[in-house]
Amino acid sequence: MSQAPAPAAPARPTAGRGRNLELSEELKAYKGVWVFIEHDRGHVHSVSWELVGEARKLADQLGCPVSAIILGGADEGLEKFAAEAFSFGADHAYLMQDPVLKGYRNEPFTKGLTDLVNKYKPEILLLGATSQGRDLAGSVATTLLTGLTADCTELRIDPNTKALAATRPTFGGSLYCTIMTLAYRPQMATVRPRVMEMPRADATRTGTSSYDTLGLVETQIVTKLLDFIADAHSNKINLPYADVIVSGGKGMKTPENFKLVFELARVLGGEVGATRPCVQAGWVEADRQVGQTGKTVRPKLYIAAGISGAVQHRVGCEAADVIVAINTDVNAPIFDFAHYGIVGNAMQVLPALTQAFAAHLALRMRQVA
Repeated sequence: MSQAPAPAAPARPTAGRGRNLELSEELKAYKGVWVFIEHDRGHVHSVSWELVGEARKLADQLGCPVSAIILGGADEGLEKFAAEAFSFGADHAYLMQDPVLKGYRNEPFTKGLTDLVNKYKPEILLLGATSQGRDLAGSVATTLLTGLTADCTELRIDPNTKALAATRPTFGGSLYCTIMTLAYRPQMATVRPRVMEMPRADATRTGTSSYDTLGLVETQIVTKLLDFIADAHSNKINLPYADVIVSGGKGMKTPENFKLVFELARVLGGEVGATRPCVQAGWVEADRQVGQTGKTVRPKLYIAAGISGAVQHRVGCEAADVIVAINTDVNAPIFDFAHYGIVGNAMQVLPALTQAFAAHLALRMRQVA
């Protein structure tokens, strides 16, 4: 007696030699670049506008529109956020208002975003690599059974496949890899704040809006938002948005020497940054770490003292307008991308710079007076 064969598993496209990487006819219908707009208590996280600007570049290459995805409560000013999105380059806004969307929770936001994707079929979906964005992106990608590239440093359209080519550091920052989701849609990526340049707003730009419903009630949601308690220390260190940053590395030798970094930053009215070893040694707070596992910064002036400039640190600071490196090793990697280099002992150079800047600023103050 023969046994009936087990039902075949559904075929799924996989990468590799001789395997099908072509989009199905259904997935070819996915068009447009979407940006999830992250907001909280009346303010949009600036990474969302940075991503709208980047989405505009991608969409112009693909010949498709940019859409802003805005979820929230009815009294959170979603229309105002849509108008801002238009000024930064969006063409359309998908708005979803519901009482259960007031205040971020993974379950209702995941349902809302996946419902919109399944209904309108975007080709690319971008989110900020913030605490909220990372949480939401992972669950949405899992629900949609699509690919997600996290913490990208570059986004572009591959000229051959027209797919999103998302570049990110890997192997502890020692290598860059470019990932393409060739046979799934949407193509998803997260980008950390300040990695992409903030676009200029154009108040004359307008767009269209549409509204969708969530179809979820409070009793269906496991988690409950009971209260919001602001972090009293959250605004004390705002490294990603500082115009001037003085950073120190293990080349400073001791925590006492690291105080020289603070002294120069104080004179310049800037913030203090550090490398991962300095944070691990307890010299400074974790919020001051610049690099792949820390903050990405884009200051007007970045002074790096006693920092070798390994790729893990480079990815966090290379977008600065001006980088000044101080190192005793003439072959230090940081000199490869710094705009100005000082080969010398940071313990001698930093006090000299602090004194010179203090004297110069005092002279300017007297001239103004």
